[in-house]
Parts: sequence; C-alpha cells; structure tokens
Amino acid sequence: MRRFGGALEAGVLVAVVVGLLWLVGAMNPLPRPGVNTDRLGPDNGEMVSDYLDMARGTLRGVDDGNPRWALVSFDTPLSPQRLVAVADGERIARVLLRVPMDRVQSQVIDIGVAGSEQSVLGAESVAASRLGMSAGQWDRQSQIDAASAARLGSGCDCVVGAVLRATPSALLAIENTEGVRAVEALPADAIAGRFAVRVLLPEFVSVVGPLPDDGPVPPPR
Repeated sequence: MRRFGGALEAGVLVAVVVGLLWLVGAMNPLPRPGVNTDRLGPDNGEMVSDYLDMARGTLRGVDDGNPRWALVSFDTPLSPQRLVAVADGERIARVLLRVPMDRVQSQVIDIGVAGSEQSVLGAESVAASRLGMSAGQWDRQSQIDAASAARLGSGCDCVVGAVLRATPSALLAIENTEGVRAVEALPADAIAGRFAVRVLLPEFVSVVGPLPDDGPVPPPR
C-alpha cells in the first residue's frame, strides 16, 4: 500500500513538473529562424527580356519615399570609381565583382562594404585576397581564381553589380544612368541579410544560364 501511495505521489510530481515545463515553454517560445523569402536577380533559365521587364516593374508606381534594397546590374563591367559615381551618394552595401575572361567561367565575388567611398574602392583588394587563398593549386578553378586575383589586385573594370539602399526616386535616376542595365528593388520591408542576390551578368544576352568554360585560362599578371 505504501509502494502504491509512493508511486502515485511520484506520478503526480512528474505530471506537475511536465505541466510547469510546458507552461514555461508556452510563455517563452523560442524564436523561429528567419526565412530568406526575398531574392534579387534573375532565375536560372529565365529570359533576359522577362527579367528586365520585371525589374522595371519594381520601381513603377512606387512613390512612398521609403528607402529599399535594390540590385543594380550593368551593361559592361565598371571600375569601383565609376560605381561610386553611378550611385551618386546613395548607400552602397555590396559590390559584386567578376573578372571577364574569354570563354572562362570566373567567379562572382560578393563583397560587403561599409558604404563609404573608401570601402567601395577597396572592394577589389578584398576580393583579390579572398581568391588568393587558392593560389598554388593546379586544378582549373584554382588557376581561374589566381588569374582573377591578380587582375583584381592590380585594379580592373570588374564590377558587374551592386546592392544599394535608396528611395524609389533615387533608384529611378540610377536606372536612367548611362551604363546601367537594370535596377530591381525589393519591398520597403525587406531586411538586410535576409535576401539572396544573383547578378545579371553582361554576358547574359538572351537566357540566364551557365557561361562557356572551355577556353584557356590566362596566366596571372
């Protein structure tokens, strides 16, 4: 009888503890991880003309004056100095660089910057350092990275895109700047670091997809 009573008391105690734990959990729920639902840039296989139309639509009929994140893509690669001029004082948050090589698929390097002119001008050096870590290896990608690092380190017209934060009116002005191919804006409530980016490369002419990668890799210089 004592054993039965002891077991009953233990069962009640366990039930009370479980109930308290459930109550604490209900009152203090764990935060759900953020979900990256926003994205800038074209889809693989998308027609370039369709993407350009879609990008233009993100700035039409929007006049609330709220700044928003936007991807700026260019007709041809630019120098960092030219990017600063195109931005015309608007905040630059990310610089997308790629060294153009004939029939060689070099990497797009995404460099976060502080927004100052100095940080934008230094993006090439940061990208070169990042790619330089694979120098000395002999596989094709390492050779491409070494050639890219050398070009970036010496300075080149290698900026293929940038992520800016600006008002719709400022983004429209940038869209109309010579050399700008597309400006795609996110809604004003998009959060920094919660969206993916894929730049519209100048080499994407009709369809977005893999570029040729059967050419010789130039030596670093």
